[in-house]
Amino acid sequence: MKKLVIFGIGDIAELAYFYFSNESDYEVVGFSVDKEFMDKKKFHSLPIVAYEELQDKFPSDECDLFIAMSYAKVNKLRAEKYEKIKKMGYELASFVSEKATNYAESIGENCFILEDNTIQPFVKIGNNVTLWSGNHIGHHSVIEDHCFITSQVVVSGGCTIGKLSFIGVNSTLRDHIRIGKSNVIGAGALILADSEDFNVFMTKPTEVSRVPSNRLRNI
Repeated sequence: MKKLVIFGIGDIAELAYFYFSNESDYEVVGFSVDKEFMDKKKFHSLPIVAYEELQDKFPSDECDLFIAMSYAKVNKLRAEKYEKIKKMGYELASFVSEKATNYAESIGENCFILEDNTIQPFVKIGNNVTLWSGNHIGHHSVIEDHCFITSQVVVSGGCTIGKLSFIGVNSTLRDHIRIGKSNVIGAGALILADSEDFNVFMTKPTEVSRVPSNRLRNI
């Protein structure tokens, strides 16, 4: 089995440990994090190594690496760590769940694609992309590098999603539109036309009723 080190010790890293351990050919042998964030020596009974000592303890000719980070700073932190670790010579592993329907034409490095995603033919997915569970990625769509797509998102056919973009739960993108880079699309948004770079789309939350639940009848 190929050896894998996971960068991170948070919730996403724990999920990555679970998925890679149960649905891949990798053996997870350790974790890594920046030295300033090291507050323990082991995680899931495996050693945690400071990022600054990574090559000494888990050299790139022996181990692959997966960066388990969130969409913080509109994906910039994950993108920066990806570039730094690439320069260190590591091969970056991708995970595609065996419970996903995957007809993608290509999937890049350090992607994290969870269960119940439907990825139709001729889709191209770049590097360092996360697809949380339960999305529909329509045919001939392109997801550029460093994007994070949450859950129950519908990307219709022929869309392009610009790099570093975030798409919230239950959002819908109409077919053949282009989302600019570093867009933030909030939960439940409906996007019907092209967007510019750095756009933010927010939907209004459901209002709280003035009638409290203890006064409702016939429920």
